Amino acid sequence: MPDPSRPSTPSAPHSALASDTRRTQLRRMKIAALALLVAMISGFITSHVMGGQGVWAWVRAFCEAATVGALADWFAVVALFRRPMGLPIPHTAIIPSNKDRIGDNLAVFVRDHFLDPDTLMEKLRVFDPAARLSRWLIRPRQAHALSDGARRVALQTLDMLDDQAVRGVIQEFVVKNLRRWDAAGTVGEILGLLTRDGRHQELLDAAMERLGGYLGEDDVKERASTLLVKFARKEWPRIIAAVDVVKSVDGIADNLADRLALALVQEVRDVLSEPDHPVRRDYEAWVLNYIERLKTDPALSAQVEELKQRAIDHPKVQEYVQGLWDDIHAALRRDLSDEDSALARHLESALLALGRKLGEDPGLRAAINNHVLGSARRLTGRLRIGVTEHISRTVKNWDERHLVDELELSVGRDLQYIRFNGTLVGGLIGVALHALVLLVNR
Repeated sequence: MPDPSRPSTPSAPHSALASDTRRTQLRRMKIAALALLVAMISGFITSHVMGGQGVWAWVRAFCEAATVGALADWFAVVALFRRPMGLPIPHTAIIPSNKDRIGDNLAVFVRDHFLDPDTLMEKLRVFDPAARLSRWLIRPRQAHALSDGARRVALQTLDMLDDQAVRGVIQEFVVKNLRRWDAAGTVGEILGLLTRDGRHQELLDAAMERLGGYLGEDDVKERASTLLVKFARKEWPRIIAAVDVVKSVDGIADNLADRLALALVQEVRDVLSEPDHPVRRDYEAWVLNYIERLKTDPALSAQVEELKQRAIDHPKVQEYVQGLWDDIHAALRRDLSDEDSALARHLESALLALGRKLGEDPGLRAAINNHVLGSARRLTGRLRIGVTEHISRTVKNWDERHLVDELELSVGRDLQYIRFNGTLVGGLIGVALHALVLLVNR
């Protein structure tokens, strides 16, 4: 009874039907062979009862030899699969008794005739995989189909991903790599790149120009004057009161602020106009020293590292890292869902370019073919061992009754023809021997 819980497949009923058909045909052939044997025995008995003279002598000769031939061939056919009549006769049940040896020999046969490395390599060499790939890829239809198929697979894969798990993986990956990142060394290298060709001096020039413009503004001078008056009245109230009698302190402060601004602006201009100005030298020394400290000073590196770790542990940073996958997923999905996907177009263009490159560059084709042949040779070596062991192990693990049943269903009908032929050939030999005896006795 078939298991109702197990879904049926189209191939299973077909296989069962084919097996039943072969079994019925084999049964009919066995009955026919047995009927022929019974006929020969009946003919032999009848000829003996009829005296075995004249025509009956020829019948007896035919039937006698045919019976012997039929019995001998029956014994031989049966001995292949089982013990005749269940008797422990030596060298019978040949197939079940030699199942292990059959498995080993079959495995060796497949290995030596189907998985020979030199033969496979020669076929691959003649096949020229790189040239065939080139001819296939340069067809726009093929490149489009391949890129569109890749787009669909990528979209399906994207839908199957566990977003929570991916977020966790991305967060772990990013945070782990950030914690291992030598921030101080990287900052030192970046600053080293920025100082090449005097780029840091350009930054200083821009800052000094901005400062000069700032000091020259009237509102800046006014605020400076106000601060000077406020400071003086607080620190020297009596002196300021006495001076205020003679001349306005506010006017003095305004004049002082103007002079101070002019002095500062002039100093800025000097710095801008003199490449070897002390300010520039001090700035240069400070920058170079700071870069060197970033690379070699453990204390400064520790400070930078502490700042980095605090930034990594900040909730906003963690939230941003976790949200990376949502942004990536949304962007990928938008693109891959579009029939005119940018990623698919890039892939299609790359495939067409690869096809053209393979067609134009013999060196690239040779390199790819050599790589394919090398990989195939290594794979063949592993495959030979694996397939050989698999075939041998599978045959050895087969149930003997199942093995005998399958082989008998496969070749049993042809073996029954051997019984037919043995019966007829035996009968003809019997007739021939009878004729020879008659000729000798004349």
